[in-house]
Amino acid sequence: MTSISQQTRKFPHLRQDFTASLVVFLVALPLCVGVAVASGVPAELGLVTGIVGGLVTGMLPGSSLQVSGPAAGLTVLVFGAVEEYGLPALGVIVLAAGLLQLGMGALRLGRWFRAISLSVVEGMLAGIGLVLIAGQLYAAAGLEAPSSGLDKILGLPGAVVDALGSTEALTSLAVGAGTIAVMVLWKRLPKRAQTVPGALAAVVLATLVTLAFGLSVATVEVNGLLDSVQPPGSEAFGGLADVGMLGTILAFTLIASAESLFSAAAVDRLHNGPRTEYDKELMAQGAGNTVCGLLGALPMTAVIVRSSANVSAGARTKASRVLHGVWLLLFAALLPSALALIPLPALAGILVHAGWKLIPFRGIVSLWRAHRGEAVILVVTAVSIVAVNMFEGVLIGLALSVVKTAWEASHLRLEVVDKGAGPVQAYLSGNATFLRLPRILESLEALPQDRPVELDLSGLHHLDHACRTALENWAERHSANGTDPVKVTEPARTAV
Repeated sequence: MTSISQQTRKFPHLRQDFTASLVVFLVALPLCVGVAVASGVPAELGLVTGIVGGLVTGMLPGSSLQVSGPAAGLTVLVFGAVEEYGLPALGVIVLAAGLLQLGMGALRLGRWFRAISLSVVEGMLAGIGLVLIAGQLYAAAGLEAPSSGLDKILGLPGAVVDALGSTEALTSLAVGAGTIAVMVLWKRLPKRAQTVPGALAAVVLATLVTLAFGLSVATVEVNGLLDSVQPPGSEAFGGLADVGMLGTILAFTLIASAESLFSAAAVDRLHNGPRTEYDKELMAQGAGNTVCGLLGALPMTAVIVRSSANVSAGARTKASRVLHGVWLLLFAALLPSALALIPLPALAGILVHAGWKLIPFRGIVSLWRAHRGEAVILVVTAVSIVAVNMFEGVLIGLALSVVKTAWEASHLRLEVVDKGAGPVQAYLSGNATFLRLPRILESLEALPQDRPVELDLSGLHHLDHACRTALENWAERHSANGTDPVKVTEPARTAV
């Protein structure tokens, strides 16, 4: 009794954290396996990343209730990297991304990721969701998916025709569709039944149905935990001389960091405990990805699905996420053969459902009504990711966001007062930047050429060099016709 009492005083929330850790484990298990399979790597590597997310990142300071592991948001990027550079290079990419995250956290750059336009992040997730859904529809039918995101979507009609002509493909699709149906309907069951996560229930039911009816569907290939963990060799580091691989590393770093820190902000809104320390959280993610890279495993991010499940289950401290890593380790060590029973179309169904949730359908509609420019950025980012690739799509979204911000910041108003006699008075107010230069010159050149002009710039908050030069040149041209020189009232304070 004394020992129990002492433990209770030392760990006052152990009961809540223990219960929450089991819930998070049950949520994480099918997702770890599904993300790994969809990424084109052994299923065990998804478990390894989940274990590292619990035992390494979970121990570090940053966000106390956020749970990390392999995420659906990186599936498309990982698949492309493995396909282009090979599985051994994945460890190098993840290791380099982890070291970059550590460096950015040490330089206190974590908070700056909060400055990334939310529309770009949501567009990124929407683009990933579209490519993920398209790719997993092929997997659900047991068909080989095209390599590019655009080809995946354009090839779907042909895939439907092929599936309709194959009994095996239709059987596989039925298992995948049944998995999605269970996950959707599971939320309508009584709360007591929902103690078991819908994804786990769907996978278990799909496995039982497949075994009971002897359905001919592909199942997870099991290699064994130790056989799957292969640290990158020295030859794999030679790929760092490839510009394309460096771009992939930057994409991993940007997307994993942004997704983790946006997830942290979302998790903070779910509980009243300690707030996230963003620089420390970035370093925790970097430490986890460094370890994952050394083990040749999948990259990790903070995952909102697991994190929200952790909070909802009553977790109070970081002990819950550490324990969930322990349960994943025990499962991988003691029950690896159970993975071989899981049907691949069931995992595809889980990821189709996950991809669907990445697309903010309602958010796009409300954003279009309130902020059309942000809605355009979201859609363009998503379409660019589908049409080109992940890295370039995100860069296009970021560039468009910067242009939009610069355009809005250069708000300018021109007021012309012409009393019919005497000088024409022109008042400029706001921010005069090169983006507004065509409009400024067009309006000034439309003023009467045979009348003196008084140009009042005192209402300007900002006058850049391009605009100042253009205004000076216009004033010289206007005065060249024999009229009085343009009288200019300078701004009280200008930033050039």
